[in-house]
Amino acid sequence: MKRKGKKFQKNSSSLNKLSLFQKSEGRFNRSCPLSVKNAPKIDYKNIGLLKKYISENDKILSSKITSVSSGKQKKLTKEIKKAKILGLI
Repeated sequence: MKRKGKKFQKNSSSLNKLSLFQKSEGRFNRSCPLSVKNAPKIDYKNIGLLKKYISENDKILSSKITSVSSGKQKKLTKEIKKAKILGLI
């Protein structure tokens, strides 16, 4: 089948924006949201906080996506697993 009218054109500008290998400004320069003043306490009973760091498939989101520091990420992982075992999540 032939297309009538305009020729099919690729939109290359949208592909450049979606590239994972290009550095985007300000992407990883954010500070940890759990290390600031008056941050919520990481605890297995705080289910509202823990659900923010879990995907739809009940997988723990990486610290690159959430910009959480490595120490807080380990604590988050431990508390999420504890809440899953107890059946809270």
